[in-house]
Amino acid sequence: MKLYILPTPIGNLEDITLRALRVLRSVNFVLCEDTRTTQHLLKHFEIQQRCIPYHIHNEHRQLQQIIRQIQVSSSVALVSDAGTPGISDPGFLLVREAIAQGIEVETLPGATAFVPALINSGLPADNFCFLGFLPHKKGKETLLKKIAVMEYTAIFYESPHRLLKTLEMMAAVMGDEKSIAISRELTKIHEENFRGSVKEAIAHFGAKQVKGEVVVCVRGEK
Repeated sequence: MKLYILPTPIGNLEDITLRALRVLRSVNFVLCEDTRTTQHLLKHFEIQQRCIPYHIHNEHRQLQQIIRQIQVSSSVALVSDAGTPGISDPGFLLVREAIAQGIEVETLPGATAFVPALINSGLPADNFCFLGFLPHKKGKETLLKKIAVMEYTAIFYESPHRLLKTLEMMAAVMGDEKSIAISRELTKIHEENFRGSVKEAIAHFGAKQVKGEVVVCVRGEK
């Protein structure tokens, strides 16, 4: 019995690996955030597979049942809607419990948004801190204050409708001349990569409607 952690493309479907396609064809079933999204991916590659919902709203409730299903199946794959499971998506609880139950876990390399955003930012990438999504309200300012004095590049995800308010809070906390890079719609047709100061970012993104998931990289003090 084996649990595969399987990354899926974050936009461009060509970014899936040959190994991932082979695993998707061979497993007994696929655990996924949204069965419609995963079925769209499978259909594109002409793969017929049974999909079972496993997402943030049911992962605690379904965990033990899923473990039992894995124990009676030879192999199962966990995917998220886009990117690598466990990176700001469900995955950690299942991996931890699978290990505890003696289930073999194999993680495939593949797409995740923060790596191309970091490399493309032009900011130092030898040391960095990935923070996932910032808190929506409580604790957000405190975390931004910590980011302001980090010696290395900090990376976090943000939703498009909160980006401008986050940038304004960043300006207040760390100064509007702080160097940042912002990537959105990575690997998609309308991919955008912004590089400049917080002040310039506010002017740029405040002048238009922002769409697509966003990755923010903040230059460290070192």
